[in-house]
Amino acid sequence: MNFPLGTAFAASWNKSQDSGIAEMEELPVPHNIKISNITCDSFKISWEMDSKSKDRITHYFIDLNKKENKNSNKFKHKDVPTKLVAKAVPLPMTVRGHWFLSPRTEYTVAVQTASKQVDGDYVVSEWSEIIEFCTADYSKVHLTQLLEKAEVIAGRMLKFSVFYRNQHKEYFDYIREHHGNAMQPSVKDNSGSHGSPISGKLEGIFFSCSTEFNTGKPPQDSPYGRYRFEIAAEKLFNPNTNLYFGDFYCMYTAYHYVILVIAPVGSPGDEFCKQRLPQLNSKDNKFLTCTEEDGVLVYHHAQDVILEVIYTDPVDLSLGTVAEITGHQLMSLSTANAKKDPSCKTCNISVGR
Repeated sequence: MNFPLGTAFAASWNKSQDSGIAEMEELPVPHNIKISNITCDSFKISWEMDSKSKDRITHYFIDLNKKENKNSNKFKHKDVPTKLVAKAVPLPMTVRGHWFLSPRTEYTVAVQTASKQVDGDYVVSEWSEIIEFCTADYSKVHLTQLLEKAEVIAGRMLKFSVFYRNQHKEYFDYIREHHGNAMQPSVKDNSGSHGSPISGKLEGIFFSCSTEFNTGKPPQDSPYGRYRFEIAAEKLFNPNTNLYFGDFYCMYTAYHYVILVIAPVGSPGDEFCKQRLPQLNSKDNKFLTCTEEDGVLVYHHAQDVILEVIYTDPVDLSLGTVAEITGHQLMSLSTANAKKDPSCKTCNISVGR
């Protein structure tokens, strides 16, 4: 059975405050608590109990807190209301609550058994030990929901011919001196959706491909540095690569970002993405396409979202060019470790942020 978090018991609790919740030693204390089947917004919980007075149990009190607030558990008292009251059902019990549980978040949980009396009061056991667990990342199902939201606002497709990466001059000097001229993948930061399975896990190199509407060329401004590496689109995105949808978010602004992943077929990055991300048809999707016209590969990107493209393999600087841009360094547009706006209806789904 599924029990939503936040089940109301204000009426009985107010009554209990007046009369006091009675003690009954005979009620068994839950022990050996097990958490299983953890998703980004639900989990199953079970425990063991002594058989003595087990038939008197009518309810379970479950106290669930984000781990950073776990100190409140150290002073747990029997007349402190819990966040969840559930009728006693066979275990394991599924706890689900879209408005409470967040993905990739550490929680603590403790359990009491309770017996509801005729007058509405509860007789309760002592609290169990406190167990810690962490919710999971978004699944492919949740990412597909984000993908469908992103498709709505992607806009028409514009032609482009190069991917580019802006950095400071020192970055490129370091690549030449210490990495044999090859840019190396690094672990993605925690920008974007909190539940994204690529944050803090996927290794890759960030590229852009957006173009200015009037010129069809990359913009001259950048938030990431005054030096730009440009590489022909076909060197990174071609029939020997797979394309995946990674995330959709905004940073309290009117414009939105879509993260895509390009991985050479059969590479470690490709295997990582196959298990976790929705794969896109490289020839036909709303964000980034590679098609063939008269024997030549032609590329298009979505106009109304800012694409952040992660390439999962090393890229040698000899495959492109590095030059200084003529525009400004717009630091305000940087997405490094940027937090997603949890209130935006355009880019959020109902299972957390």
